[in-house]
Amino acid sequence: MNFEYIDTPEALTDYCARIAHADALAIDTEFVRTRTLVPQLGLIQVYDGEHLGLIDPVALDDLSVFNEILVNPSIIKVLHSCSEDLDALWFNLKVTPTPLFDSQFAANLLDMGQSLGYANLVEHMLNVHVDKGESRTDWIARPLSAEQLKYAAADVFYLLPVYRQLAEQVEKVGQTDWVFAESAFLSSKKRAEIPSDLAYLSLKNNWKIGAQSRQALKEIASWRLQQAQKRDMAINFVLREQGMLEVATKLPENKVQLFQLESITPKEARIHTDKLLELVQNALNTAPEDCPSKVQRLTDFNDYKKALAVLKVVCEVLAEKHATRVEVLASKKQLNQWLKWCWFEIDELDSVQLQPDIVSGWRRHIFAQELTRLFNAKGGEFNALRSL
Repeated sequence: MNFEYIDTPEALTDYCARIAHADALAIDTEFVRTRTLVPQLGLIQVYDGEHLGLIDPVALDDLSVFNEILVNPSIIKVLHSCSEDLDALWFNLKVTPTPLFDSQFAANLLDMGQSLGYANLVEHMLNVHVDKGESRTDWIARPLSAEQLKYAAADVFYLLPVYRQLAEQVEKVGQTDWVFAESAFLSSKKRAEIPSDLAYLSLKNNWKIGAQSRQALKEIASWRLQQAQKRDMAINFVLREQGMLEVATKLPENKVQLFQLESITPKEARIHTDKLLELVQNALNTAPEDCPSKVQRLTDFNDYKKALAVLKVVCEVLAEKHATRVEVLASKKQLNQWLKWCWFEIDELDSVQLQPDIVSGWRRHIFAQELTRLFNAKGGEFNALRSL
């Protein structure tokens, strides 16, 4: 397993020229995301079957020549369990690879396991053991050791032959389009950014509090996210969720009341005293009718259990029709996502102009007709659902 370490503009340009005509590239990233909001990209591994390159984004300020490779429509980019890699590439390079083949999803289609890890997939398909001993490396620290570089190279060296086998098998069952469409849809979701004023919707127990407390929680959650983005700080290092909820619930009006809260550390209270009290006062000065409406939950809807049961039956029927498994078509979370989109007054997907998973990408042509028939008939028991 030979590889080259690429840490100069000249080396990067030369390497990209050599891989520019490949039909497929195995790609992986190494990053650190402990105290930062954005993953810090430490290494990009690329392999075309002949040239294995380890690109150093710490040493290189301009990766635009590699960006051109990532979006070249003639080259298939192969990643395994690509969600976090897409985060790292999007936040650092402002591109996502296309066309994209996720080997984990392909393995799932072939009934090898819903979340099969890279090492297990390689062992299953190639009978090769991949050492994962360097998985906790600080990939930003320099220099990287020979062992670390070998570990990183292995993540793409075996991925390419695995892809060749997976692609052939997926093609035989007629589901190649599913793999590319699933990856493309995931990429589009990664590029979407939910507005900060809706950040409170994803917090636990947000449905329990009153009108002015909801206003306070909305303002505090929005401020926390903006601070995390501005300072590139992990969101809970700005202020923990439990502390936010207690501030919003008890609405302290002075320093004494703020410092008496159990879920706010003295350090958090000291650093954010003025801002938290300001946001609380804003909420107290907001008329209840002008505050956010009560946060909705699916269990608040009388038809929820029946609708979910019907959706599960739909999935079973469609899975049999399309020769796949229910778990591939839709999880319970994805079914709930669609019901929320249909029923909730405020939905995060609308804010980023996305639709639920089961009516997007390759799933849409599978689900749309059946969902319309069952859930959108006028006068039907589920007629509150949104039209497709």
